[in-house]
Parts: sequence; C-alpha cells; structure tokens
Amino acid sequence: MAAEPARPLAGQVALITGASRGIGAALAVELARRGAHCVLVARTQGGLEETDDAVRGAGGSATLLPFDLAGKEADKIDSFGPSLVERFGRLDILAHVAGALGSLTPIAHIQPRDWTQLVGVNMNATWRLIRTCDPPLRAAPAGRAVFVTTGRVQRPKPYWGPYGATKAGMEHLVKTWALEVEHTPLRVNLFDPDVVATKLRAQAMPGEDPASIAQPADVAPALAALCLPDETRHGETVLFRS
Repeated sequence: MAAEPARPLAGQVALITGASRGIGAALAVELARRGAHCVLVARTQGGLEETDDAVRGAGGSATLLPFDLAGKEADKIDSFGPSLVERFGRLDILAHVAGALGSLTPIAHIQPRDWTQLVGVNMNATWRLIRTCDPPLRAAPAGRAVFVTTGRVQRPKPYWGPYGATKAGMEHLVKTWALEVEHTPLRVNLFDPDVVATKLRAQAMPGEDPASIAQPADVAPALAALCLPDETRHGETVLFRS
C-alpha cells in the first residue's frame, strides 16, 4: 500500500492571488496536497472554479474569492486579513502570485490607464496585502509570505520599463517588510520563476512555443517549499532552476 502523502500544512490557511490559472493555480494544488485550505483570489469566477476542481482532485479544499486587485474596490483588500481570521480563526500563508505586464512600450509612450493597472496589481496590491495580512501572519506559529517577482528588475530591457519598475517597487516593499519582521517566526521571501509558460509570458512572447519552456506545475513545488513550516530562508530572492 502506498504511503499517505506528507501533510505539513494540515489545518493551515493559505491566501493565494492570481489563482485562476498559471503559477497561482498550480501553487494552490501543491499547497492543498500538503494539507492547506486555500483561499483563491482572481478576477474570473470560471478560472477559480477550475482551480477549485483541481484542488479537490488533489484531496484538498478551497474558498473562492473573485476579486479585481486593481479594480475600483481595491481598498477592500484591507478587509482580507480580518475576514479570514473571523471565518477560519487564522491565516498562515500569503502568496501574491498575481501580476500585470501591461503593454511592452517605450517609456515615453506609456498610457496612463496601463500604468495605473500595473501599479495597482504589482505595487498597491502588495502594500495592501502586507498591511492586512501582517497581524495574522505574525500571530501564526509559522507564518509564511512569498511574492512572485521577475529578473527584469535586475536586468532592464527596452520596452519592459513599466513592468520592471512596478516589480522593483514590489521588491522594495517586500524586502523592507522582511527586515521589519526578521525577529519574529514569520518568513518573507521573493520568488523568481524565470521563464514559465503562463498567460503573461505568452503575452510578452507570442511566437514562443509554450511546450519548450517550464510549465507552472514544474515551478509550483519550489514555490510551495517557501510556504512550509520548516522553511528557514528569509528576505531572499529565490530563483527557480529547471
């Protein structure tokens, strides 16, 4: 008889943004396999339901939270932390996987609407998520937070300015928060998945064969590892190596 899979996250609650597809959906499945109840955040109800099916197929459970992180009601992110504590009594994991690419365009041609969307998802949502999740994550026995970033922050490239700049802002917020909580049980890290077959990647590289690069399911175990109670890394940018 095959051994039961290890469930180090049994009883824990994980909040995952960008959970309707790609890396966010794959991470939800990985955390569910390890025992976490996953609170799935994304704009599309249909995509969330597909992830919910995958989570249940992995023997886990999920709560769906359709929400636009950069929408007109973005200030309601502030209620996430208290609401989760009220409903579940705890929050153990925050994974901010959602990201916006915008248009690949010269800096001088950035449109205000695109800039607002990028700042909303990549920076403002990061700030609000930290703000609302800090208290319950600090209170958790082994709180964990991970934010998905990009190598474009360290390696600027023409036309990628808006994406790189807003992700750089995200990184600064996260690294500062990590310094602020370094003497607590909470562990905060950044994760760079490198080249992965996601919708964002397809938008940036439409001619690329997605089968030729890493898939979200390939990346998810390394990202999930940063959420485990025995994880000791803190304030690092972890690069996925396929």
